[in-house]
Amino acid sequence: MSSLRDKLAKWSLRGRLAGTVLLLLLLLMLITTFVVSNEPESFEVKVEMRGDEPISGSASVNTAITIGETLLEKSGGYISNDVLPPFVFLDDMPNWEFGALTALRDFSAALRNHYARSQSQSAEDADLARAEPQFNFQNDSWILPATEKEYRSGLAYLRGYRTRLLDDNDSNAQFYSRADNLGAWLRVVEKRLGSLSQRLSTSVGQERLDTSLANDPAARQSTPAPSRLYNKTPWLEVDDIFYESRGQVWALLHLFRATEHDFQSVLEKKNAMASLRQIIRELEEAQRPVSSPMVLNGSGFGWVANYSLTMANYISRANAAVIDLRALLERG
Repeated sequence: MSSLRDKLAKWSLRGRLAGTVLLLLLLLMLITTFVVSNEPESFEVKVEMRGDEPISGSASVNTAITIGETLLEKSGGYISNDVLPPFVFLDDMPNWEFGALTALRDFSAALRNHYARSQSQSAEDADLARAEPQFNFQNDSWILPATEKEYRSGLAYLRGYRTRLLDDNDSNAQFYSRADNLGAWLRVVEKRLGSLSQRLSTSVGQERLDTSLANDPAARQSTPAPSRLYNKTPWLEVDDIFYESRGQVWALLHLFRATEHDFQSVLEKKNAMASLRQIIRELEEAQRPVSSPMVLNGSGFGWVANYSLTMANYISRANAAVIDLRALLERG
């Protein structure tokens, strides 16, 4: 009987130890989850000077590099490709990362195809031609190769371009601050913001008329589509779209702040500086801290707030300002 009691006591002690260890592991995972889920803070746009004059393009290139570095080196690092707990169970920060990455991809394409080229027949910059494909590598590759390795290679090529851009004796690296170059990037941003606004709005369900072929009687599409479309985001995906929008807005906010520096003379000549600053203001409002531990998804005019609709409002207003800015740039 004594031996049985001893065995039961040992099992009870082991059970308590196992429970304590499990509780500590859960607590550690909870703390880690909280730390890595914090969105990165805003950063100051850095402008390089040559004498008393700012170097054209330095603010934009520095900003793009900082966005990429933040993705890889923020609290918790890059987690979209992590396969171990607790990171594998998180979805808000990976979606935030994908949103910021999308903005970086679009900008690197504009940098390669427009900003660094004087005209359509000019040769593209070698470093930028290598950087863009690196950022378009899949965002969730864990190994062979790891996503981080590819993105770090892209950043290395961007830094190489920046080094040559700042070199007084190297005229091969250029950044052309022209209205048409800026307009090319704005056309992409306009579509991105419009898509985000639409996806956010469907958090409460939305019926839309199909306007795909509107205003063009000769237009055709590959397959028939219903005249009325009803879209509603599944409940489990509402926060995914919300945080993807937060990430993309965060990156665009800094890129537009850099644009204010690099295209100052163009914007002032076109009397378009106010439009750009309106874009920045709306994007700043969309970056206000989220006070709830979860993304609220009320019915719009119901008792509970709807964060997605609030975000869609600011993004739609920023998009309208982008359209106005592009129209001003296209005028003579």
